Amino acid sequence: QVQLVESGGGLVQAGGSLRLSCAASGRSFSSYVMGWFRRSPGKEREFVAAISRSGSSTYYADSVKGRFTISRDNAKNTVYLQMNSLKPEDTAVYYCAASPSTYALGTISHDPHMFNSWGQGTQVTVSS
Repeated sequence: QVQLVESGGGLVQAGGSLRLSCAASGRSFSSYVMGWFRRSPGKEREFVAAISRSGSSTYYADSVKGRFTISRDNAKNTVYLQMNSLKPEDTAVYYCAASPSTYALGTISHDPHMFNSWGQGTQVTVSS
């Protein structure tokens, strides 16, 4: 497993931007599919975005497609989530997660149980 630490959350006005980072330590970062999930108060954990081991493939939830971009830097053991055009409904605790699964990215993304390492989360609050 890898240890994951998120950063970059905060308070932003609607329409603004934030970039989240997730630093990994431990076993080989590049051997993991990386994902971002979020949880809002009173709601289930929700998939946001995922990226393949090499970074060549990405997958997004419909709710963030076109506004959020996931990327990774394997040399820095870090995955990012650039969030633009933020909306109040994006308010949540955002978690990064790592999956050793070799299934297709779309399949992995729909099953949080395929991710075996999770960060502690970072709060994102979008004011209207």
